[in-house]
Amino acid sequence: MKFLIAILGLLVVFALSFVASNNKRGIRYRPIIVMIILQLILGFFLLNTVVGTVLIKGFSDVFNNLLTYASDGINFVFGGIANEGQAPFFLNVLLPIIFISALIGILQYVKVLPIIIRFIGLVLSKVNGMGKLESYNAVASAILGQSEVFISVKKQIGLLPKHRLYTLCASAMSTVSMSIVGAYMTMIDPKYVVTALVLNLFGGFIIASILNPYQVTPEEDQLEVQEEQEKQSFFEMLGEYIMDGFKVAITVAAMLIGFVALIAMINGIFNGIFGISFQEILGYVFAPFAFVMGVPWNEAVAAGSIMATKMVSNEFVAMLDLGKHALSARATGIVSIFLVSFANFSSIGIIAGAVKGLHEKQGNVVARFGLKLLYGATLVSVLSATIAGVFL
Repeated sequence: MKFLIAILGLLVVFALSFVASNNKRGIRYRPIIVMIILQLILGFFLLNTVVGTVLIKGFSDVFNNLLTYASDGINFVFGGIANEGQAPFFLNVLLPIIFISALIGILQYVKVLPIIIRFIGLVLSKVNGMGKLESYNAVASAILGQSEVFISVKKQIGLLPKHRLYTLCASAMSTVSMSIVGAYMTMIDPKYVVTALVLNLFGGFIIASILNPYQVTPEEDQLEVQEEQEKQSFFEMLGEYIMDGFKVAITVAAMLIGFVALIAMINGIFNGIFGISFQEILGYVFAPFAFVMGVPWNEAVAAGSIMATKMVSNEFVAMLDLGKHALSARATGIVSIFLVSFANFSSIGIIAGAVKGLHEKQGNVVARFGLKLLYGATLVSVLSATIAGVFL
């Protein structure tokens, strides 16, 4: 039965993508089919094999150790604030982002990350039928983050046509930053985080290839990565990345306070007037999508509510909400994979603002297709969750 539902889910995703395509005749199906097969192989490998389990455990252990090291710095500054045995969300989940950001800065400084990103991007470009820039950007987005990635390709931002700019922005919204992966792993099972990261990488290209198909000529297929604007010393760079990590942690904390409070208020108003919460209403709207992803129908409304919460607020709020529901293991896994992306309304402003800071005209272009960005990124999450549902 789950295989039939998975096929239905894939058909729904492709139908919704096809309807919104800006060039239906230009869709190239061969790269799409190849990437779907790769998703299925990788999904099976990560979720249903011993080797995949070992790799995920190794990846998870690395982040657990990093979080342990991060806690030394946090306890030095904030030790004694929490009562014995308590684990405040801000201290245990958000502040470690600062340490992870510092490590990313070091790997950037010693040129390890650029080499890795370029290599994986080059391999991807052979599979996805798109350009080197698009492939590089997808990998870089998954490591550097949805706003920082545009700085590395700033030389080409102003030269890109609308269709290529859309693909770059869609990749940034469909992935997540490596600096907050550790935070996710404290909230949901690490195997779902890793699986979503891998599947979303290909899913972003699949959906973009349908929504926004085009071919890059050899003359256009150029990649110019921005090096450091000015030569920084090691400690200048380190201080910059530490502060960047702190800004991310504070920003996420502020958004959580605002969104959780607003959702609570809106739920209270709807309960008082209609006798049903706003999230429950959204749950009914998103329930069919949860079902075609593979969530059992009796849990589809609850799952749909969590999915909608992620889209109107952010993934952190939704992950907190997921912990409050007693979903089955299968439903929890599918919803968890759906949640691991930046596909929400606030990301439209973040991405448009990042591009506008580098090139005002192109930033306005991004703002105009912002809703289509969110539409595509949400379909990427649905696709990844549907693929994973086959193996859960």
